[in-house]
Amino acid sequence: MAKYVPSPRDWVREQVELYENSGTKGTTLRDTGLPVVLVTHWGNKTGAIRKTPLMRVKDGDNYILIGSQGGAPKDPAWAHNLRLNPHIELRDETIVRLMRVREVKDAAERVSRSTHAQPTTERSAVALSHPQPNTERSARP
Repeated sequence: MAKYVPSPRDWVREQVELYENSGTKGTTLRDTGLPVVLVTHWGNKTGAIRKTPLMRVKDGDNYILIGSQGGAPKDPAWAHNLRLNPHIELRDETIVRLMRVREVKDAAERVSRSTHAQPTTERSAVALSHPQPNTERSARP
């Protein structure tokens, strides 16, 4: 069984702990007030469970995951992990859904989806998460 390995980045680790332990706190990104979801995925190299807080962007029943690293030219590690293993668990406040990720390959669609949510992220890797049937459950704080 895979083991959870917390992020080496303090702010990510603290955000995940707050989100998971409170049920209602930690659902906004640091001091921005922007809502976030918690994405659980598996590390490509280690196979370890990883948890990443990401900006909450919904499109109907789908979520858009934007890998911008604040506009950095390099994609975040989680984007690479999702390309190789698209099955994730997504927690939106207290609701947990199993989802499958699809990367947006079309450049125009990627720019349109990412800049709609976060205007400074034109180069972002964008993934769409689609709910899997009958997989929603409540999370325990």
